[in-house]
Amino acid sequence: MSGGFRSRTKSAQQGKPGQSQSRQGKPKQRHNTQKRPQAHSRIGDAAREAAFDAVLRVETEDAFGNLVLPQILRERKVKGRDAAFATELAYGTLRTLGVLDAVIAECSSRPLTELDPAVLTALRLGTYQLLMTRVDDHAAVDTSVRLAEAAGQGKAKGFVNGILRTVARTSAQEWMDKLAPSDEPSATAFRTAHPEWIARSFAQVLPAEELEAALKADSERPKVHLVARPGEMSAEELALVTGGEEGRYSPYAVYLDGGDPGSLEPVRDRMAAVQDEGSQLIARAVTEVPVEADGGDHGRWLDLCAGPGGKAALMGSIAAIDGATVDAVEIGETRAELIRKSTEGLPVTVHVADGRNPGLEAGFDRVLVDAPCSGLGALRRRPEARWRKSEDDVAELNTLQEELLASAVNLAKPGGVVVYSTCSPDARETRGIVDKQLAKGDVEELDAREFLSEMGELGEHLSAQMWPHRHGTDAMFLSVLRKMKS
Repeated sequence: MSGGFRSRTKSAQQGKPGQSQSRQGKPKQRHNTQKRPQAHSRIGDAAREAAFDAVLRVETEDAFGNLVLPQILRERKVKGRDAAFATELAYGTLRTLGVLDAVIAECSSRPLTELDPAVLTALRLGTYQLLMTRVDDHAAVDTSVRLAEAAGQGKAKGFVNGILRTVARTSAQEWMDKLAPSDEPSATAFRTAHPEWIARSFAQVLPAEELEAALKADSERPKVHLVARPGEMSAEELALVTGGEEGRYSPYAVYLDGGDPGSLEPVRDRMAAVQDEGSQLIARAVTEVPVEADGGDHGRWLDLCAGPGGKAALMGSIAAIDGATVDAVEIGETRAELIRKSTEGLPVTVHVADGRNPGLEAGFDRVLVDAPCSGLGALRRRPEARWRKSEDDVAELNTLQEELLASAVNLAKPGGVVVYSTCSPDARETRGIVDKQLAKGDVEELDAREFLSEMGELGEHLSAQMWPHRHGTDAMFLSVLRKMKS
């Protein structure tokens, strides 16, 4: 276990935490995943049953935990304290998979890759309860054994019971001390339940003393951020209607501690929407940077990678006030339809096209490139995401990011504005892409921090890097460029 948390690309044959990755960055199935009936694993404990079934579906069906668990809770009418406990068990288990697997592997005579998915899921839930919660040891062990049995793995009852009793004999801190690597940032990665490569990525762009806080923020439940649609209502009005708190940075933002935002009247009436405050700031910056072309801003704006439509909708709302129009490009029809729904009634035209060559006439005043990225800046929103991503994903996306930014520059008019953004702090997806474009000599970089005037601690470059632990936003990156005049 001295290797700690490397990404899940390590050989599964070693029986250590890790699994191989497909080229798309999704984990290949590690088990015999013959189609299983969607039977409900009944043990008379609604919370643990829901958590077990959600974690098992993430493991065997590549499901998203933050989507499948709410669906299970709704279908089974699990509410109140049971729903809260199920959420803690499921999301906590998914967030700490690497730690749990390291402990289980240390106690198991069999490689984890050889275990039935239901058995491994029961072990993970049990180990999480034993080490990460105040649940009584007997309850954690007994219910996990019964969950494995209810899932058709009665022959594994003794195996599950034996491993969990071994886990329980050692405290959580003792396990951490025993299994944590000795080097940094590997040890910090282990303590905060991250693959090593993600910790090293963050360490390249953060002071050493902030690394642990940044990684811990990935495991904290984020507040719900709402955006008040300009021209429809103000943030002050939205806060009053929803009982929320006005945002710190975006003039459109409102924070909610929780709840179902889709049930709120302003959201149902399309006067507001759910949108991270960092994303709001990026969309707003696109509309605020001065255009220095002959004749100024003629009101022709472009969102080159617009799906699923949040930034296009905010740009469209501002465009409606300013008398401008927005062209929104999206390569996939499904996501293009989401943009159409988000921007209905706004001066936004959706094009299903490849942003690298969308077939649009050049000469846009303002262009946003919210490039496809690894999503390392939003790990807190998907509990299992950190274990599904691979460092290979970053390299594979870099060429696409370069090509999209180059296309945006070509589509902008001389003196026009190009904003490049990603939901990732990885330098290869941020400064690396911008610096390559700057080297071509066709753009100049402006100080992005001028358009985020209420924010501090945005980094040492002209670009801006937001962080959950500093700003409460996703780890969004923003660079503001202006196309050079001939």
